[in-house]
Amino acid sequence: MVNFGKVLMSDQLEEWKEYYINYKMMKKKVKQYVQQTQDGGSNHEQVLKEFSRMLDDQIEKVVLFLLKQQGHLASRIEKLGQQRAVLTEHSDISQVSQVREAYRQVGLDLVKLLRFVDMNATGIRKILKKFDKRFGYRFTDYYISTRANHPYSQLQPIFKQVFWMQGIVAVAGALTRNLASLQDHQGSFMSIYDHPSITLKDPIIEQINNSVQKLTHSTTFLQFLGQHALIIPEDVQASSEDLVDDQSYHFMSLMLNLVNTFLYMVNTYIIVPTADDYSVSLGAAATVCGVIIGSMAVAQVFSSVYFSAWSNRSYFRPLVFSSIMLFSGNLLYALAYDLNSLTVLILGRLLCGLGSARAVNRRYISDCVPLKMRLKASAGFVSASALGMACGPALAGLLQTEFKIYAVTFNQNTLPGWIMCLAWVGNLIWVWISFKEPDHFAKENAVNAQSSDSGHGRNDNLEGGLAQPLLTEAKERQGENADNNENDPKESHKAATSIAAAYRLLTPSVKVQLLIYFMLKFAMEILLSESSVVTTFYFNWSTSTVAIFLAVLGLTVLPVNVIVGSYITNLFQDRQILVASEIMVLIGIASSFHFGSSYCVSQYVVSALITFVFAEVLEGVNLSLLSRVMSSRLSRGTYNGGLLSTEAGTLARVAADMTITAAGYLGQSQLLNATLLPSLVICVASIAATFGTYSTLY
Repeated sequence: MVNFGKVLMSDQLEEWKEYYINYKMMKKKVKQYVQQTQDGGSNHEQVLKEFSRMLDDQIEKVVLFLLKQQGHLASRIEKLGQQRAVLTEHSDISQVSQVREAYRQVGLDLVKLLRFVDMNATGIRKILKKFDKRFGYRFTDYYISTRANHPYSQLQPIFKQVFWMQGIVAVAGALTRNLASLQDHQGSFMSIYDHPSITLKDPIIEQINNSVQKLTHSTTFLQFLGQHALIIPEDVQASSEDLVDDQSYHFMSLMLNLVNTFLYMVNTYIIVPTADDYSVSLGAAATVCGVIIGSMAVAQVFSSVYFSAWSNRSYFRPLVFSSIMLFSGNLLYALAYDLNSLTVLILGRLLCGLGSARAVNRRYISDCVPLKMRLKASAGFVSASALGMACGPALAGLLQTEFKIYAVTFNQNTLPGWIMCLAWVGNLIWVWISFKEPDHFAKENAVNAQSSDSGHGRNDNLEGGLAQPLLTEAKERQGENADNNENDPKESHKAATSIAAAYRLLTPSVKVQLLIYFMLKFAMEILLSESSVVTTFYFNWSTSTVAIFLAVLGLTVLPVNVIVGSYITNLFQDRQILVASEIMVLIGIASSFHFGSSYCVSQYVVSALITFVFAEVLEGVNLSLLSRVMSSRLSRGTYNGGLLSTEAGTLARVAADMTITAAGYLGQSQLLNATLLPSLVICVASIAATFGTYSTLY
């Protein structure tokens, strides 16, 4: 990797060289300002004024050039339109081809212009961050807030696409319409407006669309859904460092990872409708269900780390180990009823948590799936999780029977364990027969074997060299840390080697995003885990009714993501959706409290839907922002951004389930309000923290 200044110099177009921001000059200025303030030659106020004026000049240069180029492109399209009009009367194949190629050249120039905007916007963000870091002053907040919302701001065309996107869309629309009309060399001139179902499969138009989506953070349903996995695809052009090709890709191995994801989520939530009854049958309080459900999350805190490290060397062995642990855990869970042992029950759930291979499933997608399929695979990972979350309670609702075979009892409490035992045995056999270890691991194992025979140790470059990033960053992030540590660039690019080292890389913005993630997972876990106890106490719901309610909540995940990913995120900024979703989650939590003598079903159901749906919206937007503000050093290695977010969510689930059990000592009549109060406090804190870092979320 090289620093951003070198990337900017190497990627900029020679003919446009004078119109790019002078990143190198501004970087030197920052160093000079630091030295001057340390020597007492300049005060902070003077430095801020000078740097602001310099940055204003640089932005004005970029914006004026952008407007001039848009006009130039429009003029070229206008002239080509006149030539195309002549072709309607005199159809000539060679002339049609010439005009078509001329339109495509305009399209290529438009892609160059979009890249120009992208690089300059990235440079502005980086120099603002560098200034803040060197001075320990939140200059970015001041500069963005004063410029972005001013009626005559020149920063708006760079960061707020609405101010220049209309011109780009007009140019792209003209190119699409005219290329479509020229597609038939016989001159039928088919209109895209008369036939909206027809899509023009032209590589230039696809490049324009992909560039616009990247630059404006415009999303489709698949992109938004994939963001939940925190696996963000790179630029549409494959990276030269991408080790995965179509020949080495193994579809069945990907499917096995997705099946593991699905079964694990089923395993997590299949016991929720009956966990309170199971604990009562073993002589414990109904609220001990919090410990039963949460013990799986407790173990997952540790399993996420060793599975993430294990996936640096293999995927096959962790998946086999996962199936064995989950089979063993479910077996103990099912046998605990006849053994009349709460200890065995909890031990079984702990073993299930130790078999959580979600870190492996996520890592496999980013390491072993070709770039062009990674987005679909990421969306598949999230869909499998969502469907598992819905199917778990639904399956529990169907297991309302009781019988014995010899001394073994099969009822609504034990059948979830037995069913999952069979599922994991089947999964283990399928993995053993069909899973294929990635080629680069197979080659590395052969090299290690030869090295071992000759007395050499294992290749220590495996962690950093073979495993591709879990959170793949766009090219704009290359060299971010080299800018921050010019004296030791190699050290600045090393992946974090521990949780503590990863934590030290977290900026205030990233910490706020992780707090929001903790909050939403805490609120969702409180809602789901205590649902059986609360609804039984207030409404006398049966296990089947609770199961249907939880299944319906789980089934809202995909439709909500369709709406948000396809429409909402393209109308509003991510940070606007973030704040709005947090406020709606707060409203959902607040409206769930029990006041007065009665508590009606409609209040509970409506407030639960508000909380769950907007927490789901919040998760996608939050992880999208997290991927953009997180250090590139957290994009690879064992202690990566995906692991940090997983740990934050898992700790939230543990805290929520322990809160339910602790609140149980107050009695079931106080359980609801006692568990909702921490959710309310954490939600308010996350909203306050969001407003504190709002200007940096761009």
